[in-house]
Amino acid sequence: MERLSEGGVPGGWAAEGTAEEAARLRAEVRDLRAQIRSRPLISHAQGILQERYRLPDADSAFTLLRHSSQRYNVKLRVLAGAVVRTPRPDGPADLWFPGRVRGKPPRLDMVGVDDPGHVNRGAVLGALLSQTLAITGTDMGNVQISDPAAGGLRLEQHTGHSAHFVEFFAFVGEDGTSCAKAAKNVELTTVHDVATDTVFTEEARHTILAAGSRACHSVPLVSASGACLGIVSAHLERPTKALHPVQAKALAATGRQVGSWLAWHEHTVVLDALEYLHALGRSGGAEPDG
Repeated sequence: MERLSEGGVPGGWAAEGTAEEAARLRAEVRDLRAQIRSRPLISHAQGILQERYRLPDADSAFTLLRHSSQRYNVKLRVLAGAVVRTPRPDGPADLWFPGRVRGKPPRLDMVGVDDPGHVNRGAVLGALLSQTLAITGTDMGNVQISDPAAGGLRLEQHTGHSAHFVEFFAFVGEDGTSCAKAAKNVELTTVHDVATDTVFTEEARHTILAAGSRACHSVPLVSASGACLGIVSAHLERPTKALHPVQAKALAATGRQVGSWLAWHEHTVVLDALEYLHALGRSGGAEPDG
């Protein structure tokens, strides 16, 4: 007969419920920490918009950000960052970017996306991660996007990693990891054995090993101009040898294709969102015509 807990619930059920509750709480904590990391940037953008459009309060500025973010399917943090770093419109101009021509989106056939002009960044990064894991033959990996303002990489997509791994590598600086090295050198970087490679700080090494990774391949996402816009990494359970040349070629080509798309997205879709936000601000928050 199954043992009952003190509340009269079968012991196995109680343990399962406790584990699920613990997982839910850990997810909530991760989400709260992510919000805390994003809050200063969003608050900065709110202040800029409030002053620029003479809005009554910060909530009104946040409403502009939220409406534009939702309309163009651009993350709030991404849009806030664009507001902060993009030169302000010239005077009371109707358009923020007069004369701008929208470029044609690059192909994304290497990650299985048929319509690159009508897909959001999260879907592209998810497809990239799936393709990278298929090429390298593993089920554990992640995608990070460059954050020049903060001087590092932010975790955007992941699969197969522990909660501690996700929290520890939510943001990494310019040194102490293989992904940072790949971004700095703008080249595919392989760690054959995490336990012995000198690229890692000891804390980073311990976190990776504890998550069950003993090797990894980090691939830069490179724009046509040669800029590294992010990194996709595949993690393996055992030490590994060098990639087969066919694998390395496929990974590099995939990284270039997605890097070109990311550059297009930043200079097209994100600017569309900023232009719409500008129209909202000039109209006092009312939906602009057209």
